[in-house]
Amino acid sequence: MDTRRRTRLGSLRVRIVAGYVVLLALALITTVVLVRSALVSQFDTDVDQRLADEVEQLEVVIQEGDPETGREFADAEVLFDTHLRRVLPAEDDAFFTLVDGDGFLFSFDPPDTLLDDPDLVASWADVTTSTFSTVPTDAGTARLLIVPVILEKNAGTFVAAAFTDAGRADLNDVFRLVTIVGLVVLLGTALVAAAIASRIVRPVQELTDVARSISDADLTARIPTDTPADREIAELSDTFNAMMTRLESGFVSQRRFLDDVAHELRTPLTIIQGHLDVLGDDPAEREETVAVVTDELARMNRYVDDLLVLAQTERPDFLQPADVPLAPFVEALMGKVAGLGDRAWTVDSTPVGTARIDGQRITQAVLNLCQNAVRHTGPGSEIGLGARVESDRLLLWVRDTGTGVDPELVDDLFERHIRSAASRTAGGVGLGLSIVDAIAVAHGGRVVVDSIPDHGTTFTIDIGVDAT
Repeated sequence: MDTRRRTRLGSLRVRIVAGYVVLLALALITTVVLVRSALVSQFDTDVDQRLADEVEQLEVVIQEGDPETGREFADAEVLFDTHLRRVLPAEDDAFFTLVDGDGFLFSFDPPDTLLDDPDLVASWADVTTSTFSTVPTDAGTARLLIVPVILEKNAGTFVAAAFTDAGRADLNDVFRLVTIVGLVVLLGTALVAAAIASRIVRPVQELTDVARSISDADLTARIPTDTPADREIAELSDTFNAMMTRLESGFVSQRRFLDDVAHELRTPLTIIQGHLDVLGDDPAEREETVAVVTDELARMNRYVDDLLVLAQTERPDFLQPADVPLAPFVEALMGKVAGLGDRAWTVDSTPVGTARIDGQRITQAVLNLCQNAVRHTGPGSEIGLGARVESDRLLLWVRDTGTGVDPELVDDLFERHIRSAASRTAGGVGLGLSIVDAIAVAHGGRVVVDSIPDHGTTFTIDIGVDAT
């Protein structure tokens, strides 16, 4: 495998992994940002609610009244003193109070003593309604709920303060942990994505390797499909293998056709060349040479026609089946074979009904068998032609009383260029029986040979049909 191709496939893996990681990273970042925003918002809401609850406790104390007199509070100092004795602020919270604009009491051990800031105290004193506020302090950001209290003797201000930095630090620790876990998950999924990408790319690598190994000399390479694979990849492999099978079949047919051409045309070309090389000026000799050349050209033309038929057997449109009435079909065959030679032509059997076959191709096969029978019999010899239907099989046969077939050639009789000794002397070309066999195979059948040397031969075309 060359470096450039590996680089392309490697780049494909990188793009798959990078795309997966980027999408997952965006999803994680979006999730963390949304969750953080929601938690921070919830935290702020909880702080405000806590401050509101603490102010509500002050209202409860006011409603209960002064425990010493049993009357309503008239003095803010007494109210605040009573409240701070009864109620403790939450952790990280503190209470501050003002009386007539001046700092008064505050809860025990606050994170920061805010009453030391005169500007801040003055801003609290100016508040006329319950107000939330956020201020920076030495102890961090503080969220305040400032509530004015107006009593009979004087006026006061109650401030509930929540110092939020510790709580926000806890949230940040959680977000930091979530981020670290997210990065670990992202790294792990990147490794998984790399493994998946390699698995996806591997069949493509195999496909590329197979494609590069293919040449006009070797078309046998296939992608292995015996291991589990994704359905789409398996489909791609099967489709590629099927395509290669068709290409191999086409190349084999082309190669065989060229071999046949070379094999069958070599002899007539040699004869023609030999006669032309010694051609003289004698008119009689010229006439004889022209006759020989004309005969050889006619034989070459017959060779080419036969070779074209054999080449067409690989095509899907080689057959054009149709419903053929059998009795008229056999009668038409007898009308055609009678002109092949002076023989005693007989009809052994004529079936009834119809069969779905390619009538022209079957006629071509039967005529080839009849020509073969004529070559192997003498004038006046009997040649029988017949047909019958057995179940879903159609049998058509040609029998003769000629020389028979060499026993050692029966098994290879339908191979191209196979001829018996008698056929060689009779000028056979070794393609007629191959054509018969190809037509029978195209119909899903075969050709059966029954021969007794010096007593005759019967060739039977046995094909499956839908007969009625």
